[in-house]
Amino acid sequence: MSQPEPLPDALRRSFDAVLLDMDGTLLDSIAIVERSWLRWCEEYGVDPRRLVGSHGVTAENLIAGLLPEEVRVEAFARIREIESGDVEGLAVLPGALELLRALDAAGVPTAIVTSSTDDLAEARLTATRLPRPGVVVTASDVVRGKPFPDPWLLGAERLGVEPADCLVVEDAVAGLRAARAAGCGGLVAVTTTTPPDELEPVADLVTCDLTTLRVDAVDGACRVLGSDA
Repeated sequence: MSQPEPLPDALRRSFDAVLLDMDGTLLDSIAIVERSWLRWCEEYGVDPRRLVGSHGVTAENLIAGLLPEEVRVEAFARIREIESGDVEGLAVLPGALELLRALDAAGVPTAIVTSSTDDLAEARLTATRLPRPGVVVTASDVVRGKPFPDPWLLGAERLGVEPADCLVVEDAVAGLRAARAAGCGGLVAVTTTTPPDELEPVADLVTCDLTTLRVDAVDGACRVLGSDA
């Protein structure tokens, strides 16, 4: 039997808090995202191929690179309307509920840090009944959302911990780069939406999903034990 890969130095420690991305990490919303943006692209005459590689980037930042300034506010409001009204097929990803419950039971400060706006995050959390931690940071809470570090910095601030003492779990390259820029201490990537070879250069550990991520949460702190995949 092969021995498990040793943990990188960045993960050989305890973390005082955990920051979790939402879409693609805790929730399976990829079908909703794809059909919503395809509909939006048709309405605004945007080639859908221009969206390739944008996973993890806020809608506002994405639209800024697609449309002239005079229509961006209207277009941003429209994608929020389309996405918030669609929860068909939305589901909690395997392992998400168990991880949130374990962190809560151990008293580990936990935050959801998402590229979704506040109305969209509320719609998806309500529809799935996912237990929400005490802190939820959305794109509506910051001037610059992912891929900028601001959301992760705000998540750590609201939990009362330093970014360096936070473990981040994320599925998108843009989100991981933002967490790295924020100075977060450990970065775990799940391959639910992004191929491993794209995640490996920017994450400390890559695992299939939250069922294969092994963590130990006790007495208000969390340690990564490794990955089963």
